[in-house]
Amino acid sequence: MREPRAELSLGRLTKRPDFVAAASGRRFHTERMSVQARLREGSGLGLRFGLTVTKRVGHATERNRIKRRLRAAIPTAGRDYATIDADIVVIGRRDILSADFDVLIDDLRRALRTVTKPKSAAPAERTKSSSPPSNGERRGHSHA
Repeated sequence: MREPRAELSLGRLTKRPDFVAAASGRRFHTERMSVQARLREGSGLGLRFGLTVTKRVGHATERNRIKRRLRAAIPTAGRDYATIDADIVVIGRRDILSADFDVLIDDLRRALRTVTKPKSAAPAERTKSSSPPSNGERRGHSHA
């Protein structure tokens, strides 16, 4: 019998524009996968995942096995990040087939920790004005 679904379910990316938009965000790479993410502002959709495995990886059966392993690992790894509004794209590589399942989960957790960080705050305003010096002097140089 299947387990009941978690309170916070993880969504899926199904449209190409969502995959392309995630490619413009932060990235995380391991030898088993690359992860791309785009944070969304206040959409309330939570964490959404998309999977990509290119034909260069192998035949269809191998690509499908990679995607099945990733689909199984994502709920465990994404549980702590389910409330974050982000689109995540996982690009699988051939090494996923031979990797231990716990290693896949650990890779995904590290990737989520990295790519879901909020953008850093803008640097504090400088105390000096940013206008050029008025008397023809160059900034940062003293001719004394």
